[in-house]
This record gives sequence, C-alpha cells and structure tokens, in this order.
Amino acid sequence: MAGGWARDGAVSEQIEASINDELARMQSQKRPVGESLTHCAECEEPIPEARRVALPGVKLCIDCQQDRDAAVKPRAGINRRGSKDSQLK
Repeated sequence: MAGGWARDGAVSEQIEASINDELARMQSQKRPVGESLTHCAECEEPIPEARRVALPGVKLCIDCQQDRDAAVKPRAGINRRGSKDSQLK
C-alpha cells in the first residue's frame, strides 16, 4: 500500500532503514577494551570481580555507569517520511 506519490513498499523500506540506522548507531558505541580496573575511575569504589570478568576492560562501577547512561544524549532525528505537507513549506 503506497501513500501519496510513494511506490509500493516505500513505507516498509523507510521503517527498515530507520531500524537499521539505529542498530548501526548502537553497535558503533565504544565498548570497554584492555585491562579492567580494580577500582572505579570516577569514585574509587572497588569494582566487583564478577563485573570485571563479565565486561573485560570495564573502568566504572555499576553506580557510576548507570549515572553516565542516564545522562541525556541528544541526537538528530531524521524525517524519512518526506510528506507532501513538509515539501510545501
């Protein structure tokens, strides 16, 4: 089912492209590498051995990592839809 001047399957292709872009962004995020630290780089608390084994190269304790992950990271949105209304502006 096409909408407007779009060909059949265009909407599905747009959705799939958006999902693939997000997956690529998530996979490109840097992973810890190298030797794990025994103490957190930010708060100096000991990092549990189980965490160091599970995530080789870890540098932060769980609390500091959760604080860092919770920080808002704005990213640009992409309007793949290209509706006729947006083209008229």
